[in-house]
Amino acid sequence: MAEEVYESVICVKPEVHVYRIPPRASNRGYRAADWKLDEPAWSGRLRITAKGNVAFIKLEDKTSGELFAQAPVEQYPGTVVEAVTDSSRYFVVRIEDGNGRHAFIGLGFADRGDSFDFNVALQDHFKWVRQESELAKQEANQSTAPRLDLGFKEGQTIKINIGNIKKKDNPPAGASKSRPAGGGLLPPPPGAKGGAFVPPPGAPNPAPSAQPPSAALLDFGESPGNAKPSADLWGDFTTAASSGGNGGSNDAVHSGWVQF
Repeated sequence: MAEEVYESVICVKPEVHVYRIPPRASNRGYRAADWKLDEPAWSGRLRITAKGNVAFIKLEDKTSGELFAQAPVEQYPGTVVEAVTDSSRYFVVRIEDGNGRHAFIGLGFADRGDSFDFNVALQDHFKWVRQESELAKQEANQSTAPRLDLGFKEGQTIKINIGNIKKKDNPPAGASKSRPAGGGLLPPPPGAKGGAFVPPPGAPNPAPSAQPPSAALLDFGESPGNAKPSADLWGDFTTAASSGGNGGSNDAVHSGWVQF
């Protein structure tokens, strides 16, 4: 079933005049000054319709809409519609009666803007016709041309490279975190006395002094002989204490502290 073509209206002007024109004496073109512009042969309404690629200029009665004459236009500019040489408001139009007979009439607009719209409506229609023809040719060429096979072949892969993304390396399972190597000293163990002597750099570390256990310091029931310090530990302090009386012991104590 053939697709039905609809007729659309592309321009309507409420007032237009028709003139009888004399035969053209030469090829110089038509002149509106040669017409009797003050005595139009007919006045009415103009309507331009489009059906497919053909435009129809229809002259109709203002009141009843009865068709007075029409001119099928298949090309513009062309021989069906010609502009006069001395005015932009007048045209020469070839009308047809549908039986193969035609005649040339003068067509004029009272307003210059109406004549401009009449001209533009015909230009736009045939511009659209040319575009549709070019699109149809392109589609016909594409249908006959071999199609490109853009699908993936068997086993074919693509690689996508996305920049500026750093992959974080995950440590192996069970691996302990490495302890940062630092030059700081370890904190003292619990119970250690503050203010411990720190040897200067390069000096040999002194041997740690033997400290009596806390049980020995708190045991007051031991005999004085067991609690007596050794001579090596107290040195001159014990010697000076055993040399005299109370005054001498005091002097020995002071002299012993001085010797230290």
